[in-house]
Amino acid sequence: MGDRSEKGSGKHKRRTTIAGDAARAHQVKRGGAETLRGQVKEKEKEQRHETPANKHNNHRDAGDDAFSCHKLQESLLSSNSGYSNYRGVLNWCVVMLVLSNARLVLENLIKYGVLVDPIQIISLFLKDPYSWPALCLIIVSNVFIMAALYIERKLSVGSISEGTGTFLHCINLAALLFVPAGTVLILTSITPVGGVLALSVFTILFLKLYSYRDVNKWCREIRHAKARTLSRSHSCPSVHKANGTTGYTHVIYPANLTHRDIYYFIFVPTLCYELNFPRSPRIRKRFLLRRLLEMVFLMQLILGLIQQVSPPLLPVLLQVPNHFIWLIFFYWYFHSSMNFVAELMQFGDREFYRDWWNSETIPYFWSNWNIPVHKWCLRHFYKPMLVKGVNKLGAQLAVFFLSAFFHEYLVSVPLKMFRLWAFLGMMAQIPLAYFVGRFLRGNYGNAAVWMSLIIGQPIAVLMYVHDYYVLHYESAAESTAA
Repeated sequence: MGDRSEKGSGKHKRRTTIAGDAARAHQVKRGGAETLRGQVKEKEKEQRHETPANKHNNHRDAGDDAFSCHKLQESLLSSNSGYSNYRGVLNWCVVMLVLSNARLVLENLIKYGVLVDPIQIISLFLKDPYSWPALCLIIVSNVFIMAALYIERKLSVGSISEGTGTFLHCINLAALLFVPAGTVLILTSITPVGGVLALSVFTILFLKLYSYRDVNKWCREIRHAKARTLSRSHSCPSVHKANGTTGYTHVIYPANLTHRDIYYFIFVPTLCYELNFPRSPRIRKRFLLRRLLEMVFLMQLILGLIQQVSPPLLPVLLQVPNHFIWLIFFYWYFHSSMNFVAELMQFGDREFYRDWWNSETIPYFWSNWNIPVHKWCLRHFYKPMLVKGVNKLGAQLAVFFLSAFFHEYLVSVPLKMFRLWAFLGMMAQIPLAYFVGRFLRGNYGNAAVWMSLIIGQPIAVLMYVHDYYVLHYESAAESTAA
């Protein structure tokens, strides 16, 4: 009995303990829930600010937010708005340009008819189908290329002194300019267009071989200083990355003095020589085909525009859209043609131009519209003059003078008349650059650059056309009348 009563009392104690624990847990849980509900209510009160003082204001602010349609902001065309997407305006300008030029084309067709003649295009390059003087002159240029290569080979092994090599290079480079010029002036069978083509090739060769001579000279100087490889300033800094997956080997001097190397440099679209050019991994056939189609179409468009809007009457020549033809030629040469050649040669550096159309100063335009020439002038002409102690202004003037000389060389010699219009036009860029840089900024400067392109270049062209017409056609007409 006693044991049974003890067991009963133990069970009762356990039940009492369990019940007490459950009650305490329920109270804790209930208290936690009440606390949580209290916190939520307090938070809601804080959010609503439900106080007698501001209850009316909260309702009014909520109503204002719900129906408000205004905020502090600038108009899109204001300079403070930060808006810069004017693509629709640009499209409108293109549409207006197309429509206005289409009207001029229709007027020209109605007045003169179709003047495009493929046979006449051929006659621009050849007077006699059995005589190709311009092509023969271009083939002869290989003599000067080989001369430069063999002079460098002799210098690399020490067969001739540095002074003798410099003298031979000067003779070779001078002959590159004077021999074709004399040939064009003497030969009557070469046309002006053929002369321009031949002299352009020789001018490019002159700049290339000058760079070829300079870089190899730098290599010899480094080799004499006990250096084993070219420094980053004389060779492509990304050559290992660019060529590492394509199987091209890193070339060091004098292993570069080969026929393959110099002719690769002659054909790639650059004027600055390097021992190791950046190379693209493969030839993209679709890209190549697109550039080829662009070249064919745009060249036909240029020739058609020249023939259609340039009838043999001088007053009508004033209506020639020189600027439009120049823009098409820029795209044809610097984008389509140079990319085509670069893709074919797997040449990796495709920066042939920059955003010259955004130029706000004249120097910015001349340093960005023709990158190969700009790099050559900077590397082989401007910086060497600074090293020799010439100040920046003098070096810049010398660069403009050199550019003016080649512009006149490429125009006056093929036309066989010396008027210096191209030379003076280039030299006039110097005061124009000062005026624009001093007095005009931003969009006004950009407008001034465009005005110089639209007005200046066509005026120089028309002056040459006028003088050529007077020299050849009027004199021929007078002799026929007599």
